[in-house]
Amino acid sequence: MDLAYIPSPSTGVIDLGPIPLRGYAFCIIIGVFIAVWFGNKRWVARGGRPGTVADIAVWAVPFGLVGGRLYHVITDYQLYFSEGKDWVDAFKIWQGGLGIWGAVALGAVGAWIGCRRRGIPLPAWADALAPGLALAQACGRWGNWFNQELYGKQTDLPWALKISDGPNRVAGTYHPTFLYESLWCIGAALLVIWADRRFKLGHGRVFALYVAAYCAGRGWIEYMRVDEAHHILGLRLNVWTALIVFVLAVVYFVISAKVRPGREEIVEPGAAEEAAAAEEAKDAEAATDAEAATDAEAAKGAEGGADKDRKADGGAERADDSDGPAAKTPEKSGAAEAAKNG
Repeated sequence: MDLAYIPSPSTGVIDLGPIPLRGYAFCIIIGVFIAVWFGNKRWVARGGRPGTVADIAVWAVPFGLVGGRLYHVITDYQLYFSEGKDWVDAFKIWQGGLGIWGAVALGAVGAWIGCRRRGIPLPAWADALAPGLALAQACGRWGNWFNQELYGKQTDLPWALKISDGPNRVAGTYHPTFLYESLWCIGAALLVIWADRRFKLGHGRVFALYVAAYCAGRGWIEYMRVDEAHHILGLRLNVWTALIVFVLAVVYFVISAKVRPGREEIVEPGAAEEAAAAEEAKDAEAATDAEAATDAEAAKGAEGGADKDRKADGGAERADDSDGPAAKTPEKSGAAEAAKNG
């Protein structure tokens, strides 16, 4: 009897009226949002314009989805083109099946097109996106949980994943490789953020570090999986892919550090000038507001002084009026006395 395990959802689809909300697609959408949002924050911090990451993502995301699906269909063609299978299922992306290698490769092509149209260096844009992309993968892996796919070997650990009977799967408790990879991607994102702040990485080295860190984890996680896959020399195809891509990422990181050390000073032409102009306009507006406030205060002070002078003058006039009769009374009394005596 299993005392503890991670349950699998009874269904990967939630019907909102006539609209089916598929867990796999929902996780992918959330991941894309996280990558674009976080990438935009990093891009602006590097001196780029707000919204540029999203504009380029319009090119990168569709290319990435197509590339990810193509890689999956090509490497697992038996699921769609073998006897008894329906090739139309190859287009049903909502049922799962995206290869990260194809997604990154073809997504990079789309990003290159978008960067070229904006006059932006692709390595700088990739550096800004790298940790957000790792977080997007961490989120997207939960789509496999909804579909009850890509789990590992059987286990009775407390965090085992319980799988129910279904097509191409046998009920039991297995290693939750989707969870392992999700946590690994979060760790890779934190590593990349730390290294970028600590060493001021640039010219694509942030992205290379992310790729190397992901591949290091993907290798041992892939080795645990029990789903069908092609093998070469006793290793799963994706294990070999992870090893090769890891080596390429490390080589790029080392060569780039020697050839182009430091970080790009300008990542988007004109963005720094626009930011400086906007800051000057903001300072000028603040100075104008402060000057207007000072003038208003001075005018108020002058008006108060004038009121005070008017009050003082009025008091003096009243004093003169009160002194007049008293001063004139003796004169009149003296004249009357003189007339009387005369």
